Amino acid sequence: MNIKFNQLDRGYRKYKTEYDQAAISTLESGIYILGNKLAEFEKEFASFCGAKYCVGLNSGLDALTLAFKALDIGVGDEVIVPANTYIASILGITNNGAKPIFVEPDEYHNIDVDSIENKLNNKTKAILAVHLYGQSANIKKIKALACKHNLYLIEDCAQSHGAMFKSKTTGVWGDIGCFSFYPTKNIGAFGDSGAIITNNPQHYEKIKMLRNYGSKVKYQNELLGTNSRLDEIQAALLSVKLKHYDELRKEREHIAQRYLNEIKNSKIALPRIRAGSDHVWHLFVIKTKQRNQLQEYLAKNGICTQIHYPLPPHLSLAYSHLGFKKGDFPITEEYCDTIISLPLFEGLLDSEIDYIIWIINKY
Repeated sequence: MNIKFNQLDRGYRKYKTEYDQAAISTLESGIYILGNKLAEFEKEFASFCGAKYCVGLNSGLDALTLAFKALDIGVGDEVIVPANTYIASILGITNNGAKPIFVEPDEYHNIDVDSIENKLNNKTKAILAVHLYGQSANIKKIKALACKHNLYLIEDCAQSHGAMFKSKTTGVWGDIGCFSFYPTKNIGAFGDSGAIITNNPQHYEKIKMLRNYGSKVKYQNELLGTNSRLDEIQAALLSVKLKHYDELRKEREHIAQRYLNEIKNSKIALPRIRAGSDHVWHLFVIKTKQRNQLQEYLAKNGICTQIHYPLPPHLSLAYSHLGFKKGDFPITEEYCDTIISLPLFEGLLDSEIDYIIWIINKY
């Protein structure tokens, strides 16, 4: 058997007729940028998240970058951020000239809230909470900390579409929630796409201008903006995906529950779920001290895996100027050396899940 880590065409075929109709109707409309399809999806996604406003953007990274820009966070400012996140979270900060202040993760792979306060100073302007792998960070406690110190709270929800904490969706706890609709996401487009949500009308209007060259009216540019517009075809396709969210989530939960119940190997640690949080299973991440050997073993048996992520941002060449060295964030680095993600995607067959579990239990 040969099992890919992700097979996006299976997800497409599941609702092929609807996707095809959405794309063709958009093409036939002759409106491809900032039209009704985008407006409809923005309204639908805001409602899905329980937010007042949504702005469709070109990517998740643009969502992060424009969120900090809209809040006037820049040179001389510091932002608290988990050390074990994907580099896009950090780029959203540094693209605005601000400085990331790294904090170690907790046992759920999200930021350790109890380690945040001793990193705060008069330069700190915001906390970036990243909801990694599909599970909410301890966002209620982070929110309380942000309020206590009068800090902005931005949420990176690229992997947590629809995830709840205490019956409230990720993305609406903070000032701005940032989303990616990269094709592999739980709500994935068919190309690069992203969005922000907010309940603040000023942030909403400012980000709408920033995505469109800094203008409300064509050729009347009020801000130094950019070109970051979610196009009509992607918006139409995302509306189809969003309509089927519940059934797609149940499919992911089915796969994850089988892994949780049936993987029995003392060399492997399974993911944990925080009390008060649910998990939408963007990724199923296990840990083992024999990660490289396990990955090679699985590959030899036809099972493709990935590592999310093998190199933390503080050790990347891109951020070498920050002066960090190996050992500065030992928990993050230990995670990077021991984690491995198993296949989990729309259309993964039960026979393939059987095989993955069987091969892992034999290891």
